[in-house]
Amino acid sequence: MTVRVRFAPSPTGEPHIGSVRTVVFNWLFARKMGGQFILRIEDTDRVRYQPQAVQAIMDGLRWLGLDWDEGPGLEELRRSGVQHADEYAVGGPYAPYIQSERLPLYQRIADELLAAGWAYRCNCTLERLEQVRELQRARKQPPMYDRHCRHLPPDAISPDEPHVIRLKVPLTGHTVVHDVIKGDVVFENARLDDQVLMKTDGFPTYHLAVVVDDHFMKITHIARADEWIPSTPKHVLLYQALGWELPIYCHVPLVTMAGGKKLGKRTGAIAISQFRDQGYLPEALFNFLALLGWAPGEGEEQEIFTRAELVERFDLFRINRAPATFSYDKLDWFNGEYIRALSPDDLTGRLVPFWQRAGLVPDPCPDDVRATLRRITPLIQERISTLAEVVPLTAFFFTEIEPPSVELLVPKGLDAQQTRDVLRRAQQVLAGLDDFSAEGIECPLRKLVTELGLNNRQVFGIIRAATTGTAVSPPLFGTLSVLGRERVLNRLEAAEGVLC
Repeated sequence: MTVRVRFAPSPTGEPHIGSVRTVVFNWLFARKMGGQFILRIEDTDRVRYQPQAVQAIMDGLRWLGLDWDEGPGLEELRRSGVQHADEYAVGGPYAPYIQSERLPLYQRIADELLAAGWAYRCNCTLERLEQVRELQRARKQPPMYDRHCRHLPPDAISPDEPHVIRLKVPLTGHTVVHDVIKGDVVFENARLDDQVLMKTDGFPTYHLAVVVDDHFMKITHIARADEWIPSTPKHVLLYQALGWELPIYCHVPLVTMAGGKKLGKRTGAIAISQFRDQGYLPEALFNFLALLGWAPGEGEEQEIFTRAELVERFDLFRINRAPATFSYDKLDWFNGEYIRALSPDDLTGRLVPFWQRAGLVPDPCPDDVRATLRRITPLIQERISTLAEVVPLTAFFFTEIEPPSVELLVPKGLDAQQTRDVLRRAQQVLAGLDDFSAEGIECPLRKLVTELGLNNRQVFGIIRAATTGTAVSPPLFGTLSVLGRERVLNRLEAAEGVLC
């Protein structure tokens, strides 16, 4: 059997990072098994549909390094308003891959279900449905359709009047969902709602469209969040009604914060673009997500994996049954490890957009400016866990700073006069250097510390505060070298003036 899995997002916004974790699992499984990973756009929810979301979904997948073997073709994407559609168009043998372009197929299948007695038309108004639900809530009953139209004669509702088509769920017996993670999950049919399959606007609901598309696109494995388990028995019933072979279900536990709190907007980034904008590397986020609820083996201590290693070792059927805990501290650790593994040139290239966004570096970036950035990069490579952290850490390189406050400038154990002496002596030493490299600066300043009878923290802290305006900066000697003699001396002099 050729493995075929899919990611079928609804373009009502960017995918939640928990959903993206499931996408990573699907992609790894397809690559491990030599199968196909399919991208399908499920845009049947026309109320919440956001045209720009299709673009955002594909941008996010590509940024994360997830390619798809089949997906929307060029004309489909153009009709959806996707920019640079030719860069994302893939196509495939089961086109179209955007559900709104498959409406005749859904209608045909709905008609087959009507003819076979597995579905019925319903013209209940929204007002009546709400009254039914209110009454059920008052009786402490689960809200569901009361099957009013189910018992009407087949011709009681005209196909030409506004109506929906509902699934005729069996009133007795059980439906079993075979799941490779959770085992067999049994549902009592009497508790299942007669789900709407076709809406009055002629669009299918998720439940009909997903089953039809998965069948005709020959999807073999469905790995999705376990929040979809309550809907799955209705899907199973549809497969049985249509005489189709069931796919293999794999419902993945949810992703939560520590303590089981739901991962949401108030807890931090939840969309791929947010992680990108906050300075996470795609390879670090991919590695982190792959290990969020799955591990390569018992007692395995390795955490940093190449993409090829993850593909080789991934096992869809060994996903943990418990919810996965999303830790930003852990993600920051992953990201820091990946940042430190980059070459200085590679890291500089990734940092440039963050400097540009902050208005510190021109866009496009001239060669001479890039050469300076290349000198800054090694100074901060060990000190950042996200790319965005480079902006506050290095802003003093690009902009003039205000002279530091007395409180920042005068270290513990010294007074203003002693601090002025340090600043004056530092100016004398640095002004007389022939070599203003980090190496050329270090020895003279360390000698100055000894001559003054002070310690490194005091002397270097004063110079750092005066030249950077902060108490924490990249390594001091390299920082002074990049700033250059003239700016360093000017800033030392300005700081001395604060203490007059």
